[in-house]
Amino acid sequence: MTDAGYFLRLALLLVLQVLLLNFFNFSQYLVIFFLPAAILCIPVRRGGIFAVVTAFAAGFLTDFFADGMLGLTTCALVPAGYARTWILLLIFGADFFDRGEDLSFRRLGFWPVLFAVFLTTLLFMLIYVWADGAGTRPLWFNAVRVLLSTLVSTMLSVFTVNLFSPVRQ
Repeated sequence: MTDAGYFLRLALLLVLQVLLLNFFNFSQYLVIFFLPAAILCIPVRRGGIFAVVTAFAAGFLTDFFADGMLGLTTCALVPAGYARTWILLLIFGADFFDRGEDLSFRRLGFWPVLFAVFLTTLLFMLIYVWADGAGTRPLWFNAVRVLLSTLVSTMLSVFTVNLFSPVRQ
């Protein structure tokens, strides 16, 4: 995928994420984010610094336009962008980087890609809920929020990965 195509899709996803955060508050136990999957789908030929900078910009823009605390999404998305390379290396191995492939369900299989999205979303949600609670909520509440938000966001992030998958396989 070209960089212009990636950023166009990321801009579309940012608008969708801001609308979701501003207008659809499902429950205090559930917050839905597509952005960790979008950061995971950054083209492999780009390095870790590009992923972290993109994660910072996406998190900042989301925080700026969404009805929330400035820096909260950024605080959680930057570590997810940093861990992107390690998660992909852990699940797909070094050959994935040698081939220069992009993340795709068709080429890599449904379950390994879903597991990579799950790990990235889990890391994001752990940091997000920890920073959002700031020690004011009980552990059971934070645990339920992390678990429920991670499961729902991971399932909905399948569409995000399909959006960013290369057309030609």
